[in-house]
Formats: sequence, structure tokens, C-alpha cells
Amino acid sequence: MGWAIALHGGAGDIPVDIPAERREPREAALRRILQIGVSALNAKQSPLDVVELVVRELENCPHFNAGKGSVLTANGTVEMEACIMDGSSKKCGAVSGVTTVVNPISLARRVMEKTPHVYLAFDGAEAFARDQGLETVDKSHFITPENIERLKQAKEANRVQQDYTQPIKPEVPDGDSKLGTVGCVAVDSLGNLAAATSTGGLVNKMVGRIGDTPIVGAGTYANKFCAISATGIGEAIIRETVARDVAAVMEYKGLGLKEAAAYIVDEVAPKGTTGLIGVSSKGEVTMPFNTTGMFRACATEDGFSEVAIWKSG
Repeated sequence: MGWAIALHGGAGDIPVDIPAERREPREAALRRILQIGVSALNAKQSPLDVVELVVRELENCPHFNAGKGSVLTANGTVEMEACIMDGSSKKCGAVSGVTTVVNPISLARRVMEKTPHVYLAFDGAEAFARDQGLETVDKSHFITPENIERLKQAKEANRVQQDYTQPIKPEVPDGDSKLGTVGCVAVDSLGNLAAATSTGGLVNKMVGRIGDTPIVGAGTYANKFCAISATGIGEAIIRETVARDVAAVMEYKGLGLKEAAAYIVDEVAPKGTTGLIGVSSKGEVTMPFNTTGMFRACATEDGFSEVAIWKSG
């Protein structure tokens, strides 16, 4: 048994003919950030430290819908959310409605470690971030021209837009929409597990909408069996308690990680809504999805490594 790590940049309707200028920067970012996680595990950093580190890097990358790349609400604002969980202790922290914090995942960890609570949101989360001295910026830092255009498209179509929704107008470049979430799961050679997830949510979402990402057991979960980070359409993932169900199937049915995750993604979650990454205490790794694609990467201590978008074969 050795360490294992997986990360994702979101699942959705990613067209196979997505332009190279949209695909390649995301693939390169996943490859680079995967290596950061691998180096941290090789340096014997704890899985909790590793998943926070990796998700911070993903939040700082404008190619993904979290942190700097967060999509906009119906009011043209950013409301970010994140969750982190330690498998051995089941300690966890989550935040929603974050508008100025550069790295919401680090705020979630502060909630876990510095408060008696699990979940802080909106003004309370922002005030706590300031009290903790976390890096904050003006709200305009998160509002990019690309995301203003995305919101305009979604409003014209009168819909909430998730992930790689097919273009609304033919002249809009395919695959221009951002994915819905970023996440990381890791296990060390001792079987310690951790999971972390962060997102900007859905394009054109109602102000105040909360998705699956910060909800323990839905978008994020870790215990002594596995660590899971989910991505896709949050409402569906919440209804099916996706992350917790994978752990439950492992614990109560005795299935391995890959079988348990495949069962939840293929048989339980509605088609076209869900992807997840998972690692087990035994060092297994899995990255199933029932959407067109999922930006994902993984590595194990025995030398296996993969960066992929669509299903192979």
C-alpha cells in the first residue's frame, strides 16, 4: 500500500472538439498541480495539508471555476464555497457565500480548526476570514471578462448554465464555459485520508444558492474507508448524497472503492449530472463520471499517473 492522489477540474458536457486553446491550458494546469501534490506526498506532508495545497493552486488558476475563475451569479457577483474533511478524525469545515477571500479552501480549514462549528456562510464567513488574517481582495478581483460574457449568454438563454454547456449561439466558441468545481483527494502510505472541494457554483445561479461542494456527504466526504470529491450539478449530487454513499456502500456492502464509486455514479446518480474522484485507505484511486467528460488527474506511489478528460476506449 502506498500513497495516492486525484484531482479534478469539474465534470460536464465537455465537447470532444473543444478548441485546443481552451483544452490545453486546463490539461497543463492539472499536470502541473498534480506534480505539486505528488511532491508534497513524497515529502511526507499529511493528506489534509496536501489537499488544501492542491485546491489552493486550483483556486488560483483562472481556467477553473473556483477562486479566481469563479463564475457569476444572476446579479453579476461571485459567491464561492468550499469544504475540507479529514478522514481519520472526521473533522471538517465548510464555507459558502464567500466574496473576497482569495482561497476559500483555507477559510474552510480555519473553520474546521479554529471554531466549534463545521459551516460558516456569507457575512459571518467573511468576518471570520478577516479575523483570521486570511488574504482578501476587492470583489472585482474575481470578475473576469470571460465570466461576464458567460453570464450574458446564460441570461440570453434564460437558464442556469453548468459546466461545458453546448454553445447558445453558433458563433460562441464551443467549450468556452467553465467547469463547475475543483477538488482533490489524497491518502498517505499509512492510510490517512482527506478530501477538499471548492467552487464558484453555476453561471446565473440565484444569489444565495448553495450547491453540493460545501455540504459534507454530498460534494465532499472522508472517513477511514475513502475520501471523495464530487463535481457536476449540485442539486442532483445533494439529493443522492453522492460522496457519503460511496463510503457507505464500501462500509456496509463490503465493496471496493472502484465498485462502490461505479455503482453510485452509474446506477444511482442521474445520467449527465455527476463525476467524482476517490481514493481508499488501501491506496486505490478512481475517477468515474456519467457526464460527457471530466477534467481529472491522478497518481499513485507505484508510478502510475494519468491526466484525462473523456472516457478512454
